[in-house]
Amino acid sequence: MALNRRDFLKTGITAGSLLGMHGLLNRPALAEPGLIRGVGNDRGGYGNLKKTKSRNTGEELLALPEGFSYTVFGKTGDKMSDGYPTPSAHDGMAAVMLRGNIRLIRNHEVRNDPAKITAFGNPNTAYDRKGGGGTTTLDVNPVTRELVRDFVSLNGTIVNCAGARTPWGTWISMEETTAGSGKSLVYHKDTEQGGGYDKEHGYCFEVSFFDDQVAKPVPLNALGRFVHEAGAVDPSTDIVYLTEDHANSGFYRFLPNVPTKLAEGGRLQMARIKDRPKLDTRTGLKAGETLLVDWVDIEDPDPKNAWEDESAVYKQGLEQGGATFARLEGCWYAEGCVFINSTNGGPAKKGQIFRYRPRGNQSGELTMLFESPGAEVLDMPDNMCVSPRGGLVICEDGPGTNYLRGLTQDGFLFDFALNTLNESEFAGACFSPDGETLLCNIQNPGLTLAIWGPWSKGSL
Repeated sequence: MALNRRDFLKTGITAGSLLGMHGLLNRPALAEPGLIRGVGNDRGGYGNLKKTKSRNTGEELLALPEGFSYTVFGKTGDKMSDGYPTPSAHDGMAAVMLRGNIRLIRNHEVRNDPAKITAFGNPNTAYDRKGGGGTTTLDVNPVTRELVRDFVSLNGTIVNCAGARTPWGTWISMEETTAGSGKSLVYHKDTEQGGGYDKEHGYCFEVSFFDDQVAKPVPLNALGRFVHEAGAVDPSTDIVYLTEDHANSGFYRFLPNVPTKLAEGGRLQMARIKDRPKLDTRTGLKAGETLLVDWVDIEDPDPKNAWEDESAVYKQGLEQGGATFARLEGCWYAEGCVFINSTNGGPAKKGQIFRYRPRGNQSGELTMLFESPGAEVLDMPDNMCVSPRGGLVICEDGPGTNYLRGLTQDGFLFDFALNTLNESEFAGACFSPDGETLLCNIQNPGLTLAIWGPWSKGSL
């Protein structure tokens, strides 16, 4: 299907529609929220949360503000339209409008033992028949918020965590591991991930929103082999920004040789703070402090020893003075800036929010907008998205209770949704192209939610 780039940009919430982001884009730091859990915040929030039953199944999975509703679908094990069971570990997502439905591409962060679990879907289309992760594609009715169709769209990959929606009509699904033929320690899961796979992993893969069948799995080696998490694409340059979910993380960008053609190669670079080589951003920064950034080339983005050293790419950047972050996860582009979440950055190890603003092709400015003083304020921010009304939606991934949090353009945090099912993380938050439906996942046991209500009463 021929794709008009400008028309495709109109199918989602584009940078130009995010007028409410002006406050966040220009504010040097965010306000002290002074939030108490469970109490409604009237500065852009929607009020107190109450337990709410799903409109289509009657299950009580969420607590939401008054007037909000939700449906649930795409559960682990449910038979999909192509006859295969829905895989588990639902994670990052993106949405467009296609043929009258909301089309979602959903990651599955499956960490599997290749001796026990093999690829979901048709093994003949798998990148690695022993890989248990990948993506599924879902069509959702925008009025009823009910599932219309779902199918396998990428299989045989592993630990597909988050990714990036591109302006040219694809989702970049990213593997959060460097496992393969040899063993690799996945530090924050306290397990050995690797050994026994048929292929090497740790790559990015593109999946088209317009395809109604499984994508041909092509690893984008030039985008690096490291513990990928999320990404964002600058539509004015086609530069892909990439985050890394590791104790010692880099912030990366990929400059494609051919715009929109990532498989044609390009340059992978890591952020460095000018005049402060090897800066450790995890502690010692002040909210509102702006740092000048330049970029260093990664000479070997696909190192042969990545299966045994997850930090092989990061170490190349560090040797040239690259900056260190703590578990970079969420990543989102809005009006010329890239927002990133450091899940356990800061002295309290409960999270930081950064904004990167490019300045020409070679440099930019990095500002730490917020640093959580404790779990009662913000507990380990993970995936994020920008709402059409100017706020940020932040998925928490802390121990115990997890919320979807709202962040207003004035810098106030509030609780928007509470997972009342279990202690699993929220993931994959994104809005439908018309801005009326917030879609997200509860990762385990694996299910997708569509939430709607009186958005105009608040900032989301």
